[in-house]
Amino acid sequence: MEFSTCTELELWKYVASELSKSGIKTVLVGGAVAAVYSNGAYRSGDLDIVINSYTLKDESIASVMQDIGFKKEGRHWKREDCEHLFIEFIRPPVAICDDYNIKPRKFLVNGQELFILSPKDCVRDRLASYVYFKSAECLEQAALVVAAERVKLSELSKWAKDEGADMLRALEELKRKMKAIQSTKN
Repeated sequence: MEFSTCTELELWKYVASELSKSGIKTVLVGGAVAAVYSNGAYRSGDLDIVINSYTLKDESIASVMQDIGFKKEGRHWKREDCEHLFIEFIRPPVAICDDYNIKPRKFLVNGQELFILSPKDCVRDRLASYVYFKSAECLEQAALVVAAERVKLSELSKWAKDEGADMLRALEELKRKMKAIQSTKN
């Protein structure tokens, strides 16, 4: 793998496969998921990876990461030849707001099962970041994923309603953004 030019998708597949070989199951979350589903239209700069175990020792992760050439700097894992991306491990559970019933999408890579948020959950995650962290770029990321993956925004209405008025407004903003994108395509 060419680390100096790799994409979020390529780095995720490599790292998650190596962790999986050691029995460490993970789920890719956050902006890197938007990068994957937008086919690189968005670039995140980091990979947020949830470890799917409450009992896994940090030493187990460190051993694998060091074996594949990463060094820990603070809470991030970096490679000298991969300056554009770093990795951060997040403790479980995988959740979006108060929803802990997340069913990640499964990929089979080199005989290993790898997990990533589904496109719909990626959009929910990006909308949550838009609302709760006031991150305007997350609304853009959600739009890129909706456009690339054809996520049905109507399926998010109940969730947005349960989250409250701010999330309903965010979903309406996303719907307007998608209508504007569609009108420019026609």
